[in-house]
Amino acid sequence: MYTHQDLARLQSQSLKMQGWIRRQTFSPANEKTLRRFSSWEVSELIFRINQSTFRGKLAADPNLPLGEVEEDGRQRWFSLDEVNELRRRIRINKKSLMPPRPEGKRAFRAAIANFKGGAGKSTVALHFAQAAALDGYRVLVVDFDPQATLSHSMGLSDVGEDHTVWGIMARDLERETDRMNAASAGAESGTTLPHRKLPATIRDMGLGSLRAADFIKPTAWSTIDIVPSCANAAFVEFASAQYRHLNPEWTFFGAVSRFLDSLADDAYDLILFDCPPAIGYQSMNAVFAADMLYIPSGPGYWEYDSTTSFIGQLAEALEDLSHGFENFPTGKIALPKTFADVRFLMTRFEPSNELHQAMFGAFRQVFGDRLAQHPIELTRAVEQSGRFLSSIYEIDYREMTRGTWRRARATFDQAYEEFRGHVLTAWTQLEDAA
Repeated sequence: MYTHQDLARLQSQSLKMQGWIRRQTFSPANEKTLRRFSSWEVSELIFRINQSTFRGKLAADPNLPLGEVEEDGRQRWFSLDEVNELRRRIRINKKSLMPPRPEGKRAFRAAIANFKGGAGKSTVALHFAQAAALDGYRVLVVDFDPQATLSHSMGLSDVGEDHTVWGIMARDLERETDRMNAASAGAESGTTLPHRKLPATIRDMGLGSLRAADFIKPTAWSTIDIVPSCANAAFVEFASAQYRHLNPEWTFFGAVSRFLDSLADDAYDLILFDCPPAIGYQSMNAVFAADMLYIPSGPGYWEYDSTTSFIGQLAEALEDLSHGFENFPTGKIALPKTFADVRFLMTRFEPSNELHQAMFGAFRQVFGDRLAQHPIELTRAVEQSGRFLSSIYEIDYREMTRGTWRRARATFDQAYEEFRGHVLTAWTQLEDAA
């Protein structure tokens, strides 16, 4: 017979292995660091200009960052900050290298969501965030998943649950309850509104006094911040049910949206959500705060079945919210909930696999142009990146054959370019920032 003590012992053994893997992957200080990028990568893959043009720009202006030259002396290697400095200062045919951003708009929010575990949500969120950072955007990622795969991949492991989405929701409960109580005396009808009480166990946590910045952590990528998750945050579903009982009028699904509303509109360009494989309090916060839904799915029938169930149950949940919370306070997201765009993305796709081709055709027949044209292919380099807690953008191409690395990068580059196109189109539909 196995008890909770046996499970705790197994977890302890597994944590030791996790620590060993991190020591093999990260720096000696057990911190994730970002590699430098070669002049070949910077010119052709990031700026998309000819190498000779790039070298000419460097030679013409000695005040530009020149990177570091390694022992072989053939390549210059640039940090991400140096890449962004070059992007700001170099012009090609009088055109800026800065990425497009609709004027007067707040940051665009995209949720990577689906029921199915293993559909590649965290992998997609990780690669899209880092591709956007290499593209020149400032990115905030929010990890809603208690498995914390995205947080671990970004180098964060020592995270307390107070500083996760659960902490944001508990903080919101306290603040919204205080707001409602303060408004009780102002009822136009003259009727006394109920005074809502929260137990000391909630107020004593001190979350109500935390600033928005207290939940946001830096990463090894200087232009990517994260609201991390951790395994202890799994109890958010149980805690949130208790919180709703304490204050039934609390619009729990708007907690993260209100949190993001408090950030400056120009603090970030893109906000990405990595959602858990379920519809619950956390995932409803994610989809409600999102401007776009990006739904990844594997190429099998069961993934298709799960995706169908996901969009059906999500539709029902959003309909219930529209009818149950008519007095939702106005903000940057309102009821009834609408999305600027909804897209489907096939992952783990093998072009030579006839079943995968057939399922891609079935997805396209059902979802039409909602299906991304460029699926994410399953390659050896993609599998290797997952094993070593790194994205294909973080792996030095010298660690494998350049062709293998290029093929893996190309599949994410193409998927990101398509994603960016949809984002820019939907971004222009957002109301101008106040």
